[in-house]
Amino acid sequence: MSLFLRPALTLLALLICFVSPAPGGASALPPPGNLQLASVHAQVTALDSGQVLYSKHAETAAPIASITKLMTAMVVLDSGEPLDEWLSILERDRSAPANAWSRLRVGSEATRRDLLRIVLMSSENLAAHVLGRYHRGGYDAFVAAMNAKAATLGMHRTRFVDSAGLSTDNRSTAADLARMLAAAWDYELIRDYSTTTGHTVHFRKPPYRLPYGNTNRLTHSDRWEVGLSKTGYLNEAGRCLVMVAEIDARPVAMVLLNSFGTHTPLGDAGRVRRWLETGNGGPVAGPALEYEQRQAAALQRGLPPGEGQ
Repeated sequence: MSLFLRPALTLLALLICFVSPAPGGASALPPPGNLQLASVHAQVTALDSGQVLYSKHAETAAPIASITKLMTAMVVLDSGEPLDEWLSILERDRSAPANAWSRLRVGSEATRRDLLRIVLMSSENLAAHVLGRYHRGGYDAFVAAMNAKAATLGMHRTRFVDSAGLSTDNRSTAADLARMLAAAWDYELIRDYSTTTGHTVHFRKPPYRLPYGNTNRLTHSDRWEVGLSKTGYLNEAGRCLVMVAEIDARPVAMVLLNSFGTHTPLGDAGRVRRWLETGNGGPVAGPALEYEQRQAAALQRGLPPGEGQ
């Protein structure tokens, strides 16, 4: 039976594990030098024990793009607002700091549940904005709730300014996002919606339908058992991926930030799995490796993320 069918660990136990060694000491791991990743920032964590298996520039803050939407989903679910309520697709009341193209028709209606699902599985930006607008107290109160939630999770190097992740001022570290991923793992709906491979939303006023697919191709693969997923991209953030996958019969959380090319985070996920299963992650393709080296060198010089491109 898949580990993902078992009850999730409590958030309290996971947070304790982040600051305490695993019972009986850390399990034996392959040498970290045998894992080369194209992502500039990374952390790999065993969710069943909280043991950090691998980290790389994990304490350095960087833009996180649509990885933001995991926090958006937690705040929506924490609010207790009815998921089957129909919400009007509102026009933006503030300018988007990046391309916010959307297929949603302004003025039509969808349920909060469907908007939340396509936020998680397909990274729909206007849907994330609308969910924030319908929060009690309005959009600014929603963003304040995101930051308050981050504080309670010990994400002390994290800041949110919008609900979709379009602003480069949404910043965090790989270590902080590992805490967020552990917290999101306790939400059954986030696990379900973020790994949905395809979903058609039925709108009303006027009635129409739109199909959506998951932005993480690994959720479609029979070779992977993905229990939670979120992708992200901005020019300044690079390609980002956070996910939980079953590896060697345990749930493993991966945070992979700022890599080159659409498929590079997926390649890094594969390298992490090979490293854990065989002891050697394998090579990184030339352009992706060159990008990582430029970005890492920029970090050493104290340049902002993206300046090494």
